[in-house]
Amino acid sequence: MTGAAQPPTVAIVTLGCARNEVDSDELAARLEAGGFRLVAEPDDAAAVLVNTCGFIEAAKQESIATVLEAADLKDAGTQAVVMVGCLAERYGSAVAEALPEADAVLGFDAYPVIAQRLRAVLAGEHLAAHAPQDRRRLLPLAPADRPTVSVRPPGHAAPDLPEGLPPATGPRVVRRRLGSGPVAPLKLASGCDRRCTFCAIPSFRGAFTSRPPEEVVAELEWLAGQGVREVLLVSENSTSYGKDLGDLRLLESLLPRLGAVEGIARVRLTYLQPAEMRPTLVNAIAATPGVAPYFDLSFQHASAPVLRAMRRFGSRPDFLALLASIRAQAPSAGVRSNVIVGFPGETEDDLRELERFLEQARLDAIGVFGYSAEDGTPAAGFDGALDPDEVAERVDRVSALADELAAQRAAERIGEHVDVLVLGPAGDDAAGSAAVVGLAAHQGPDTDGVTTVLVAAGDPLPQPGSLLPARVVDTDGVDLVAEVPGRS
Repeated sequence: MTGAAQPPTVAIVTLGCARNEVDSDELAARLEAGGFRLVAEPDDAAAVLVNTCGFIEAAKQESIATVLEAADLKDAGTQAVVMVGCLAERYGSAVAEALPEADAVLGFDAYPVIAQRLRAVLAGEHLAAHAPQDRRRLLPLAPADRPTVSVRPPGHAAPDLPEGLPPATGPRVVRRRLGSGPVAPLKLASGCDRRCTFCAIPSFRGAFTSRPPEEVVAELEWLAGQGVREVLLVSENSTSYGKDLGDLRLLESLLPRLGAVEGIARVRLTYLQPAEMRPTLVNAIAATPGVAPYFDLSFQHASAPVLRAMRRFGSRPDFLALLASIRAQAPSAGVRSNVIVGFPGETEDDLRELERFLEQARLDAIGVFGYSAEDGTPAAGFDGALDPDEVAERVDRVSALADELAAQRAAERIGEHVDVLVLGPAGDDAAGSAAVVGLAAHQGPDTDGVTTVLVAAGDPLPQPGSLLPARVVDTDGVDLVAEVPGRS
């Protein structure tokens, strides 16, 4: 008598942002429910699922390279390589034709049936490549009408789960954590209604759609049960949360509920639009227990003419006023931002205005990106496009300034008392003391630096996930060095 057939194995490779991490967790849950066994390494898998990023040119090239690397494993036994994610959704059949190494290219609508699709690929079936469409048109123009439509973005409610999976009542969490650390992302909403001229994301992520509060709370409770201690609330535009649910201030009432979830030490909000910030939201982020006083503000530039060309609002004085209002309520609040340099028509005066803003803003972390013309965006057809070498020079110039300013801001924190969420051990310092590395409240994961906390020789190392009070004693660039209270 032969044993039962072994379940097929699958590895998921995730590229891009934290929103893609949430989507990969959904794919993992659906594949596991569909009879697949998840493995960590692609070279151990019968099938490799590459969750791609399609935001900018560099991300597209990384996604393509990753698919090609996975395809090379076919010589060692891998049977199928499947593309999903933003690049697959955005380009579909075009990328399938250009990249025959991928055995299938599937869009977001395939996620609920991903197990069936992957079994078909492993069985040798040819699946038609995803046909791209403007996902903004799948939902009504009026946000209030969107909850009545059955289109479900990745990471949202899933009434289609197989019977028998928990919970029997209430919102159903469709996640299988692929990460194991004490920090995890949680999707607050999907899509975007803004029409920034440089950005293609709304066309393939769709119109803005909030997740209902009960669904968000239920997933956070589930994450707490998985050992998560800090959650990163992610979306394309968190400041719009609730507008399609009839309450523009819904986020202000949701944050206290999230901050009170047992087991969660810190809730961190990301992807905030400066033009949509309101005093009540600033107060909720700055003063709600359990919520990090952390402001991830998407400034993009500070020159009013460039911002108007980007179809964005604000100016250097406007942004400085917003920062002043934040620091009036939370003097040690963390603030990070991204900026784009080399936008079509950007003059030396515009660039200097951006630099002047950065010099005055005292930001903790600054991401600097060179403009790239994205397919289907209005800015791709603008006059005044800069030579790529000039864009690269401006990136280098502003990046050097940003690094210097962020290091100066870190140095201002020497003497501050911080609560550090421990990620793990950091090795030994020169004096022979042990140390752990973690995140202070002003440090977002993977982007904003870390804090190394020195622990006295002989003392037990704090465990990952613990919240460790410490005092900042030194810096290394944007990274902080701190000591536990009482250390001599």
